[in-house]
Amino acid sequence: MRNPKNENYYFPAEWHPHEATWLSFPINTDTWEDRFERIYPAYFKFIEIISLSEKVRINANDTKTVELINRLLDKFEINQTNIELFEHPTNDSWCRDHGPGFLVNKNNDSRLIVDWEYNAWGGKYPPYNKDNAIPQKIAKTLGLDFVSPGIIMEGGSVEFNGNGTVMTSKSCLLNPNRNPQLNQAQIEEMLMQFYGVEQILWIEDGIVGDDTDGHIDDTVRFVGENKVITMVESNKSDENHSILEENLNLLKHMRVLSGKQLDIIEIEMPNLVIDSGERLPASYANFCITNGHVIVPTYRCTNDDKALDTIQNCFPERKVVGIDSTEIIWGLGSFHCLSQQEPSPNFV
Repeated sequence: MRNPKNENYYFPAEWHPHEATWLSFPINTDTWEDRFERIYPAYFKFIEIISLSEKVRINANDTKTVELINRLLDKFEINQTNIELFEHPTNDSWCRDHGPGFLVNKNNDSRLIVDWEYNAWGGKYPPYNKDNAIPQKIAKTLGLDFVSPGIIMEGGSVEFNGNGTVMTSKSCLLNPNRNPQLNQAQIEEMLMQFYGVEQILWIEDGIVGDDTDGHIDDTVRFVGENKVITMVESNKSDENHSILEENLNLLKHMRVLSGKQLDIIEIEMPNLVIDSGERLPASYANFCITNGHVIVPTYRCTNDDKALDTIQNCFPERKVVGIDSTEIIWGLGSFHCLSQQEPSPNFV
């Protein structure tokens, strides 16, 4: 099997220039129930903002889905110049996790797709066979080579600084519902080989209500080579307080490959988001970076504006846009979970 690291491929930071952002259009009634009409305003605003600075490439389940998307693009008066639809059958909408991992080469303009296996977060939501096939379909569509490591890996479980470091959570990657045949050292070796990194940093757990067993894109995000934002919860009676405090303490002792300590920026969690008696995994960390914007989920609460201001200070060259995610979070994910960036090749 090919070893991408030995061929000088690596997974770039999300702020690396993009060719496009990929989405998988929501079609699963087990996830969204009767809420499609309620999520469309925010979802299409999301599409619109991405399209202002790069292509939006959407996996559409079938011909009817393509027709529906076109009708809704017209309804929401969105310029379709940068929007491309592909009839790629899907089971659900979480492209961050079932989409391809795009690698770029340090020495030339080639790219390579990593086709990880996908089992819907430990087999929680079958069927997932169509989602698992998406990376190879996209590789074929784009005319790119792919490599299939043969183990479970989800895009929301890993966070990259673009300079040799990946951060992840033990609660997810070491969970026996993913790769029970592998220990921590073996998983680290796979991360280094197939993502082209040199260093793995581990936090412990994710937030309450997250059905992914603790994806890092709800807790800690790189915003620079040695700079991270991390979610905190000041209410000591909240279940998230001790989880996020433990992660914060771990971050304080971490260094990246250059030897620099992490520059840690704390962001207070949003107020509780409860719907139909269920606590939902609302977090400002689930933002999506595009060429021109940072799209941040908001939750109609008092902490929204401060979170937007803090994230804006981290990305002075991009415009931070808040989009109300109160309906979308019902699906147990937000804008980062819904998207997967396709980086531009180096030297282009």
